[in-house]
Formats: sequence, structure tokens, C-alpha cells
Amino acid sequence: MKPWTVRELAPQPGRRVVITGATGGIGLETALALAGADFEVTVTGRNDDKGEIALRRIRDAHPRARVRYEHLDLASLASVKQFAERYAAQHDGLDVLINNAGVMTPPQRQTTADGFELQFGTNYLGHYALTARLLPQLRKGAVPRVVNVSSLAHKLLADIHFDDLQWQRGYKPWRAYAQSKLAMLSFALELQRRSDAGDWGLIGNGAHPGYARTDLIANGPGTDAWHTRLGVRLLQPWTSHSAADGAMPTVYAAAAPQARRGGYYGPSDMFEQKGPVGEARIGARALDEAVAARLWDVSAKLTGVSWPSTLIDTAAPARIAAGGADWNSERPA
Repeated sequence: MKPWTVRELAPQPGRRVVITGATGGIGLETALALAGADFEVTVTGRNDDKGEIALRRIRDAHPRARVRYEHLDLASLASVKQFAERYAAQHDGLDVLINNAGVMTPPQRQTTADGFELQFGTNYLGHYALTARLLPQLRKGAVPRVVNVSSLAHKLLADIHFDDLQWQRGYKPWRAYAQSKLAMLSFALELQRRSDAGDWGLIGNGAHPGYARTDLIANGPGTDAWHTRLGVRLLQPWTSHSAADGAMPTVYAAAAPQARRGGYYGPSDMFEQKGPVGEARIGARALDEAVAARLWDVSAKLTGVSWPSTLIDTAAPARIAAGGADWNSERPA
């Protein structure tokens, strides 16, 4: 594919998007880009003060932006449920859900409010539950999309440890992180398969930012040692790019008409660490449909959410148009 930039993103007025973890880093840059394309943006996060700062930054860049902040803690299934209920009460549909929020490699094992290992619970299970709870709103949307943000780590040291998903034995920070990001991509691909089989009308795809310079990397655990910081400082100019550039694969997956169902996008240079948006390589484990189906069922039990078992009623309008998306089509009632 030819290099793609946000300047090619046509205005999509009134199109609604929810972005998790959007008070900084990749999430905030994604919100800025979509607000600039006239999306109606809901920024979510755990820190309300940061949420207000993010809103000011977006409004400073785009004075006419339609943007709001909502509290959402992916490490709490109760918070996920409350957010989904609030959103449904306030809106009659959702066009794009971007599952972006995440935590990275805490050195000691931590748990969520529900007792899940922090990375698996926040990065994956919270998003799995959120997607299920927002599915009724997505099915009312116009050409609805769900974008799961994964990582290069899904191909490295990654597996789905069904015998110990919560890392209660021998916690390893990087392997736990990699599992959560493998789960996110596996979920994106399984969501597309189930949408196709059940006629849910979704475009499910994935993206990763490559090596983007964000606080998640710079201030993350394990970067305190002087030699680590020196190595990061020396390598970054050659192997990384800005948070804004790192957000471009997510923006493409969420809003570009060319983005396809079941696609996966990331930087195209330096082994997918930086550069313009391109097709990203999916690791073999993420392509294992049996593992994805098992993970889906296990996750439903862990989170207590349910998914539709029947087809959308035949009166519902078609939401996937042959040859591309009709962004300005009337929102279904």
C-alpha cells in the first residue's frame, strides 16, 4: 500500500468514536486526529484530571471539536459496566470503538479489582467485556468498527497460558504483557469471524504503534537503570517515532475506507518499529482459530458478559457496503 497520512482522512461529521486510554500517548494522538476529521469523540481514562487536560489540548487544536471525557477504568469490570450503561443512556449508537488502553510490565505481579493479573485484566479482559457491553450500540452504528491495539510483542515470547492465565505461578512481566497483546489481536480476528457468522455487521481489525515514544516506554518499569536509559536514548532516534506517528495505524484502522475486515496495521519500516502505515505481519499464534475460540469462551466466563447467539433482525439496515463504507449514511434508528 502507498504511504498514508492523516491528511488523506476525509471529514466524517457526526461519526461517533469511543477511545480507551485516551488521556495521553497513542490514545490522545488518535483522539486529536479523529477530532480533526469531525468525529464525535469520547475520550476515556482513569485519571479525571488528565482527562480535562486532554480535552483542553484537543479543543485548542480543533476549536469546533465535539469531544467529551468519561471515566473508565479497564481494571474494574464494574467500571466497564457502568460506562457502557451511561453511554447507552446518552447515545443511540456507536460507530467506532478503539480498544487502546494498557499497562506495561509492572515488575511485581499486581491484580485488578476483580483479581485478574493486571496486564491480562486491563489490556485484554477489560476490553473484551467493554466490547460485549457496547455491542448493542455498535450494531446501531453506521459501518461500525472495533479496533484492538496490539503490539509487536504478540509475536515475541507470547502464548496463551490457559493453565495459568493470571500468572499465579512464576510471574514474568514481559511474557505476561506479550500474552495480553496476543490476546488482543486474537480477539480482533475472532470478533471478525463471529461477526461474519452472526451477521453483526462489524469491521474488526487490529493495529500496533511500533516503537512510539510515549510515557508508557519512557517511564515504564525497568527503565531506571542508567545503562537502560542510555541504551534507550541512543537507539530511539534510529528505531522509534513520535506518539503522533505511532497513532497513525490506529487511525487508519478506525477511519480509512481502505482498511479491511480482519486487517492488521502498523509501521512499515525498521521491522515495523517506525515509518508510514502498512500491512503488519500477524504472528502464527494469533492466527490459531482453535486457540481464539477457546480464549473467547474462557473470557466470557471470566468477565460474565454475553454475546448474541442469533442473527441481527432482518429489518436492520446493511452496515457493510460493497466497495467501501458510506460514512455519511443516515444513522439507523
